[in-house]
Amino acid sequence: MKVRIGYGFGVRTGLNDESFGEVVDALERLRFDSLWLSERIGGAAPDPLVGMAYAAGRTKKLKFGMSVMVLPGRNPVVLAKELATLDRMSGGRLLPAFGLGVADVHEQQAFGVERTERAAIFDEALAVMRSCWTQERVTHHGRYFNYDDLRVEPKPRQSPPDVWLGGIAPSELKRVGRLADGWLPSFVTPADVERGRGVIEDIARQHDREIEDEHFGVLIPYANGPVPEAVLAGLRARRPDLDDITQLVPNTWEQLGALVEAFVNVGTSKFVILPLNEPRTAADWVAHLEEAAQVVIPWQT
Repeated sequence: MKVRIGYGFGVRTGLNDESFGEVVDALERLRFDSLWLSERIGGAAPDPLVGMAYAAGRTKKLKFGMSVMVLPGRNPVVLAKELATLDRMSGGRLLPAFGLGVADVHEQQAFGVERTERAAIFDEALAVMRSCWTQERVTHHGRYFNYDDLRVEPKPRQSPPDVWLGGIAPSELKRVGRLADGWLPSFVTPADVERGRGVIEDIARQHDREIEDEHFGVLIPYANGPVPEAVLAGLRARRPDLDDITQLVPNTWEQLGALVEAFVNVGTSKFVILPLNEPRTAADWVAHLEEAAQVVIPWQT
């Protein structure tokens, strides 16, 4: 099992100027496997597509993905071309991950999609994108998208890129089993992942599909020191089933390392770690990443 450790930036990260490049350079130097960029129209984080392109131009080995990119509300054909171009120019380092979008009135307004239609649009848009990546010409007639003999070039370097989805709700697990190449949930326990994987694999078999053993991952938010009370309140609302909500967010390097080990023990091999208390300056970020690397990079195999 190949364990890989990636690093994620949150929706409020201040890395939206020259400091972004300095931190990307550090991720490559420290041998992190991948960089993951969050999407929030009303947040300070850089746009994922622009950030990934910038990172690709500065690095040789670092992979990059979105955690996650909102698909409903985007033109799937244009996005398919953009991502295929990025995958080719980076030598096949793209890790696309998509979602329905956060349940927030502001964000939903920005993407112009009714909440009740998001899931259906998502499923159809993903099918269109995969067709654009794999077929010479695309003919598709659906509820939301219609194309006849459409040609989309270039094709991605990967044939096609593996698509990662998240979520642990029953409907989300079923979607992963039906549509995804990999699973990357967040704010979960090892027990959650173990149970969820069983559901996903069962649904995949029902659809004559199979998800590779090494395509099960997890995003781990962590804090250095006390977890902000606002974060804890949000987690309690999100996971009322857990008596001890703090188990979702390690707050020391030792706890982070122990949680990675616990996930590895239930078959998880792909990780994205994301700091809740983000450093302020580029120099602080680099120092922080150097500390993190000592804890998690030894797990890479």
